[in-house]
Amino acid sequence: FQSHSKEVGIVESISLKNFMCHSLLGPFAFGSNVNFVVGNNGSGKSAVLTALMVGLGGKATTTNRGSSLKGFVKEGESSADVSITLRNKGRDAYKPEVFGQAIIVDLKITREGMRTYKLKSKAGHLVSAKKDELLAILDHFNIQVDNPVSMLTQEMSKHFLHSKGEGDKYRFFMKATQLEQMKEDYTYIITTKNVTLDTVEKHEECLEGLKRKYLEKEDRVKSLASLDDMHSKLEELKNQMAWALVRGSSIPSKYESKSAKVVEAEKKYKGIREQLEAITVRVQQLEPQSAELKNEAQMLLYPRIPQSLLNTRGLRSMEAIRRKLQTMEGSRSDRLRRFGEKMPALLAAIEDADRKGQFRKKPVGPLGYCIRLKDHEQALAVEKCLGSLMVAFTCDNHEDEKLLQGLMRGYYQGGRRPQIITCQFFNRVHDTSRRAVNHPDYPSVLQSLEIEDPVVANCLIDQRGIETILLIKSPAEARRVMQGRQPPRNCYQAFTKEGDQCYNNRYYSNDQRRCDYLSRDVEEEIRQLQEEMRNKEAHLDRFSQQKQRVEEDIRNNNSLLKRAYDDRKRAKEEELEEINNKISAGRAESEEARRKMAQLKASWEEVEQRYRQHKDSISTVAEEAEPIKEELSKSDQDVEKSKHHKKHYEDKRKVHINTIQALKASLDLKEQELTVLKATEICPERSEVRRTARSLDSEISRLKLKISTQQDQQGDREEVIRQYQEALENYSNINQQVKCLKRFIQVLCKIMDDRHRVYTELRRFLSVRCKMYFDSMLSQRGYIGKMMFEHKNETLSISVQPGVGDKAALSDMRSLSGGERSFSTVCFVLSLWAIAEAPFRALDEFDVYMDMVNRRISMDMMLKIASSQRYRQFIFLTPQSMSSLPVNNLIRILRLKDPDRGQTALPFGQRNEEEEEEE
Repeated sequence: FQSHSKEVGIVESISLKNFMCHSLLGPFAFGSNVNFVVGNNGSGKSAVLTALMVGLGGKATTTNRGSSLKGFVKEGESSADVSITLRNKGRDAYKPEVFGQAIIVDLKITREGMRTYKLKSKAGHLVSAKKDELLAILDHFNIQVDNPVSMLTQEMSKHFLHSKGEGDKYRFFMKATQLEQMKEDYTYIITTKNVTLDTVEKHEECLEGLKRKYLEKEDRVKSLASLDDMHSKLEELKNQMAWALVRGSSIPSKYESKSAKVVEAEKKYKGIREQLEAITVRVQQLEPQSAELKNEAQMLLYPRIPQSLLNTRGLRSMEAIRRKLQTMEGSRSDRLRRFGEKMPALLAAIEDADRKGQFRKKPVGPLGYCIRLKDHEQALAVEKCLGSLMVAFTCDNHEDEKLLQGLMRGYYQGGRRPQIITCQFFNRVHDTSRRAVNHPDYPSVLQSLEIEDPVVANCLIDQRGIETILLIKSPAEARRVMQGRQPPRNCYQAFTKEGDQCYNNRYYSNDQRRCDYLSRDVEEEIRQLQEEMRNKEAHLDRFSQQKQRVEEDIRNNNSLLKRAYDDRKRAKEEELEEINNKISAGRAESEEARRKMAQLKASWEEVEQRYRQHKDSISTVAEEAEPIKEELSKSDQDVEKSKHHKKHYEDKRKVHINTIQALKASLDLKEQELTVLKATEICPERSEVRRTARSLDSEISRLKLKISTQQDQQGDREEVIRQYQEALENYSNINQQVKCLKRFIQVLCKIMDDRHRVYTELRRFLSVRCKMYFDSMLSQRGYIGKMMFEHKNETLSISVQPGVGDKAALSDMRSLSGGERSFSTVCFVLSLWAIAEAPFRALDEFDVYMDMVNRRISMDMMLKIASSQRYRQFIFLTPQSMSSLPVNNLIRILRLKDPDRGQTALPFGQRNEEEEEEE
């Protein structure tokens, strides 16, 4: 084949008109072996290669010279023309009786970007104007326009020189060896096979209908037999139905269920982790603000307000105490009132809605009402630990939650509504043995409570982590336990009996001294509230009495002065001067007393005014600090709750994974045991059933109907037999077609497997050949190289070490100099030339970035390869003069001169005698 290859597919000549920036280039007559197109930049070398690619059907983007065809039309012209002549001689010629010994491809590109072809014979006669004909010619000659090895443009060469991706090199190799086309063909075949499989499935669906119809007709034929046969058949079908149901019964897959739970748990864990990070940020933002407000309150409270005028143990107003007292008095008859005046009415509404069946599962709450204390000294600690959860409700699902929210809106229009927590109800308390704190001296919150309802216990475990919180009565002991070197395992906080909150790195004091919900003695709470009111009233009375005493002293001083004045007036005349002096002194004392009284009154008014102002300031600061403090406490609780949830779901995830592995190991055995057990219960005698339960059920129903109706639905015997034969024939034909398609698919799969195996071997073989040629090319310059193919990852790494004897390790081509990288690239391209098949190869500016030594060696290698492959054509484009090359029968040099000199192109050298004889 090689001896005749040069007679077909090579480029004999090319000419360009109004193409790119050139009015006229050519015609250029190429030799059958080596052709050099030389010229300075701008002389049209790249235009020749671009025209060759576009003229043979290549896309504009493939040339790297433009994004659309209209860009190739010279400015000011209406169209561009390209004419290419391909050799068509010998026994491998394409339609020689039509085209003759040459095929002329004429291309016209309009200013609008339209492309038209004319395929002519050697004599110039028009043969075809269809692109499909051109594609057939290119396929016959194995001309690969988009193969970068067949036509390597200047831009592609530069891109390859500077390419950093190993995937680009691998795709370059695959495209050059046409392995990529083979891979695409295999993909297309697999897609076609899948389409055929879909067609088979559709035919099978149709076949199932024909089968049912055929079976119906068959049943009608069989129904002509005796009734005893029908009953026997019915019993047999029932037995088959039993085993079919056993075989087809769906056993719940615990494995899939557990897998889904693991995925769900991982999603929850991720959400909780994100929530934990957000809450941590909130805590960091609120702590400075809380400390600032607390300091401001202390500065206002202590330095400026006399201790005798304020009660330092409460900031609560008399009105708040009265409301609390009313609530406590109301709870004497109903404990629910401690959770709010509207709580009994809300629970009654929930009961009524539950009786009407509006809830799927009745909500539970308030949670604080559903728990009992084992040690009532811990009441305040538990109450501070649970916080807003004391009045919260829990629902099993979101529908019940929406209904409960609607009920709450009827009772809590203006105020805050109780919290609603939605979580699935379980009849068993969560297993917390792995994550719960277990201290020998102090109980956890969970251990200190009596909770009858598992739903309540599970909700408090999930929302507050009560199994991980200790109750330590003494504050000093709490600090010792929690903030020592080894805090209790699985414990992140503790509460004292005063309600103080202790962490391993911080401590929060509680300013609440009385329980709101969990106190055991209601009367004692009422008595304490009354005592607090009396103390505040006594405090106000003492203040009023002090005020009255000051006023009384002033009145008494006035009376004494008046009596003294009257006594002096009735004294003796001889003592008048002395009396007058004493009266003057008394008047002075009176004035001084009045002045002191005025000063005392002013001081009292000033103190009272300052008291009111400071009281208002304290109230304002307290009101501002209280929600921030509550929010900070809630944030701390959320942080710890999220940490608890994180650990909880991590443990659950580990348990689920272990369960999945155990279930997966024993799943097959258990399914087998279950199948045998059910089969034995339904039908003692085992029978092999290949039909589905649905099919058997349909047949049983039909048979029962036939038994009951008997001859009423039989009809004419001959007609029944004819319909049966027709249905059987239709079913058999379609069934045969489906079987043929399946056999075809099986054969196709086997062929594809064989071809893929051959494809893999060919890819390995070509990779080895490419490595071998690459090493051989590099060795001519004294280089050492390594080429690593990763077919699985579709990467190709090339490393080169310039110079023999250099002890440096092999390095990537990017670390080489420009000349060394160009030389290595030429070696790689020549290696691909050695393993790729194409009638001609074109290479634009192959010697870019090369020094004279690398250029000389590269040129010798290319000429050597060209000399060994005289059956192929080589076209090299270079700005070098190539004057040192010999002119012989195998080498032809085409020199392009600058456009401004008037001449467009000059062929250099003579063609060999063999070519002249062929012409």
